[in-house]
Amino acid sequence: MPESQSVAEPPPAISGTPRYKRIVLKLSGEALREGSSKDTIAPQIVNQIALQIKEVHAMGVEIAIVIGGGNIWRGLTASHRGMERTTADYMGMLATVINGLALQSQLETHGLAVRVQTAIPIQSVAEPFIRRRAMRHLELGRIVIFVAGTGSPFFSTDTTAALRASEIGAEVILKATKVDGIYTADPFKDPTATKYDRVSYTEALAKRLQVMDSTAFSLCMDNKVPIIVFDLMAQDNIRRVVMGEPVGTLVSDI
Repeated sequence: MPESQSVAEPPPAISGTPRYKRIVLKLSGEALREGSSKDTIAPQIVNQIALQIKEVHAMGVEIAIVIGGGNIWRGLTASHRGMERTTADYMGMLATVINGLALQSQLETHGLAVRVQTAIPIQSVAEPFIRRRAMRHLELGRIVIFVAGTGSPFFSTDTTAALRASEIGAEVILKATKVDGIYTADPFKDPTATKYDRVSYTEALAKRLQVMDSTAFSLCMDNKVPIIVFDLMAQDNIRRVVMGEPVGTLVSDI
């Protein structure tokens, strides 16, 4: 067993008190798709996610969201098929705008105040990303959804999450996935894979753990932003993570 797995989890939060006051929730575009459905955005899945977010917001937690676009378009995949990489990446950024607007609409049906901020100016549908404005929205109880990545090609939305979390002073990044944490190998392909309860940034980089890219891990390490990787669709998991329960895998400086 790797040394990192034997490290005790941090003590649980006081009952009823969220451990984290300001979070960045990282959602993949694929999280909005249902199984093998041909629909790129499944309304029922978006609603399930919105209900989890509403529950955490009601606890007084300030929530910023970074969303991917892989359910619609993957720039890197397209570049591997011959498309010029910069163009492919910009197309991927626009896909995240579509997803962000879909999530905003669903959150608003539940009575939540939401602002979408984009790294690529699209005045008709979203605000430009302005750090101080984003922080003020959070302070006023609004949810902020960051779209269009960093606004530059060659950077993933994981890197965007690390960057925005550092910029707005978030206490943690919650990386929502379809598995319940980080494993030594792909648990869907290797039945002997074991789950890490906790791992350091340097170990994640050295072992090339693929849950986030190296740029994102490095940014989080430099700015001391912990990452919790967890299963999004398990019931109440966002709330459980925010409350400090031992869910998923914690990546930190240990």
